[in-house]
Amino acid sequence: MIKNDDLKTTPKQRLIIIIVAIFMLFSTFALYAGIVLNASDNNTETSKLTSEEQARYDKLLAEYNAAVEKQAKELSDKYFNEFKTYKDKVKSFNAASVVNLATEDVKIGTGKTVSDKDFTDYSAYYIGWLSDEKVFDSSFDDFSNPTELKTPLAGQSGLIEGWKQGIVGMKMGGVRILSIPSALGYGEEGQGDSIPANSPLKFLIMLIDKVEEVKASEELMNLYYKSLGTTVNANPEAGSTENTEETKEAETSK
Repeated sequence: MIKNDDLKTTPKQRLIIIIVAIFMLFSTFALYAGIVLNASDNNTETSKLTSEEQARYDKLLAEYNAAVEKQAKELSDKYFNEFKTYKDKVKSFNAASVVNLATEDVKIGTGKTVSDKDFTDYSAYYIGWLSDEKVFDSSFDDFSNPTELKTPLAGQSGLIEGWKQGIVGMKMGGVRILSIPSALGYGEEGQGDSIPANSPLKFLIMLIDKVEEVKASEELMNLYYKSLGTTVNANPEAGSTENTEETKEAETSK
């Protein structure tokens, strides 16, 4: 039988334990410091810009972001009050009843008509919600208490099929509600945590004339690609972006 006295350590044993503990603590700290310093070295090594170029890049990027924000604010000032009136259109609905794509025009526009589902010459403000009235995305800065509109969505081919089919026939300035079955939405995969699998959706969409995208300057793009170790053609019509390092390696191996 083991007695309590047998479990006690001698002063010499305690000294050895303390030394081992200090050594282990120091080793852990040294390992952590090594990881941090190594990560910092790697970041420095992967940077392709000089300090002057980095400063110039930061300045140009700030100017570009300011221009984007300025455009968004001007558009918000123009459309916010009207679009806000459509918030009360967001209501719960019977998910089982959304079997086919259905549309409801809230306002008929007077501008250019969306001719087919491949039509992308428009911009849009929108609200998207689920059957339980949960809004998963919208053009408002804060749906619960909106104060402004975000940059409008640009028409594009990558949107869900229900959206592309549902806006056909709309005119610029028009507002329409789309009821989209899951098969024409995000299907069995859903969309992250916001849209569960097999969820029918509703969108309220207001179309406006296509907004010209704020273009990044050639200098900003060149610095951006240089930071990645690549270059971009100054003349877009001359060809596509090429990676200087990888391209040279590929050509050498031919």
